[in-house]
Amino acid sequence: MDDKLLCGIALGMVGGAILATHSHKTREVIKDGEQQIKEKVDNLKKPAKKSK
Repeated sequence: MDDKLLCGIALGMVGGAILATHSHKTREVIKDGEQQIKEKVDNLKKPAKKSK
């Protein structure tokens, strides 16, 4: 059972990588997601402004 699961995960990862490298739309979605994550991380790094 575990071998089948690991093989399925590996095949899924390879299939996803192939899909991402050959699909323009998929690359754009990945780039947009990365940009959103970077913006959120940057916002978390900025100190919160305290109002007085």
